[in-house]
Amino acid sequence: MAKDTTGAGAAAPADAKGNGAAPALNILAQYVKDLSFENPGAPKSLGPRDKAPEININVNVNANPLGETEFDVVLTLNAEAKNGETVVFNVELVYGGVFRVANFPQEHMLPLLFIECPRLLFPFARQIVADATRNGGFPPLLIDPIDFAQMFQQRMAEEKTKAQVENPVN
Repeated sequence: MAKDTTGAGAAAPADAKGNGAAPALNILAQYVKDLSFENPGAPKSLGPRDKAPEININVNVNANPLGETEFDVVLTLNAEAKNGETVVFNVELVYGGVFRVANFPQEHMLPLLFIECPRLLFPFARQIVADATRNGGFPPLLIDPIDFAQMFQQRMAEEKTKAQVENPVN
């Protein structure tokens, strides 16, 4: 069953296109596309440690159209724990969701796909990473909340800079 995130109980305003239909965002499916957990030093890595490993976490979001109103949004989380140069564990998760997006103005589509959709996927992906690290013999890795709006703004600024370098205005 799809999750209705439009607040169906409240009167929704008509969209900017003037067709009277309320904007709607529905999650049609969620899935694990890829999950990898590596514990290269096991069983030695599971013993007591004098200090906590340094953990580096990378996050990426991509969106691809599947149809006129359906989009596949993919959240990629990579976490690598190291003691010095020694890898303690490495976990990679590619977690996706299929979303139906209807009656939103075109200018809202990118922020919706790159901010709101990953925000809805994140709690599930966070739990999968926590379970994988716990099942690997470590304390669960609970990734801090992610500011997807800031990530989106940074990505847009990088693309604007890249476009200016490739196409300078004379």
